[in-house]
Amino acid sequence: MMTRDYLSVKIWDLNMESRPVETYQVHEYLRSKLCSLYENDCIFDKFECCWNGDDSVVMTGSYNNFFRMFDRGQRRDMTLEASRENSKPMQVLKPRKVCAGGKRKKDEISVDSLDFNKKILHTAWHPQDNIIAVATTNNLYIFQDKVN
Repeated sequence: MMTRDYLSVKIWDLNMESRPVETYQVHEYLRSKLCSLYENDCIFDKFECCWNGDDSVVMTGSYNNFFRMFDRGQRRDMTLEASRENSKPMQVLKPRKVCAGGKRKKDEISVDSLDFNKKILHTAWHPQDNIIAVATTNNLYIFQDKVN
């Protein structure tokens, strides 16, 4: 079973109710901003999460039209962005990285520049094929694995 709270996704074994068997940090860089996120009601956002067809990858939404994927076997994660600039046919999505503070690399985004009005609350994964759908405020994006 999978659950999502504001900062993480948790995988549970129903025979072991005391604690999750896996935990993936989704918004750890927001921990220092929880007070202000509570004041502007962002803390109440309900992000969906889903599995791929063989349950090896977990996906959930985030802010700034980002969505996160966690490979359970390799313990790797990736942040991708759903936007009109990235929605050209056959374009490969580039991983994004959010920087919590201090110096950031040129391809990183500062946590202070995240747009909390742009959020992906709904995600879905095709049960057999590597096709995902993510919904932003008023757009639906569908991505599929690279076709040779």
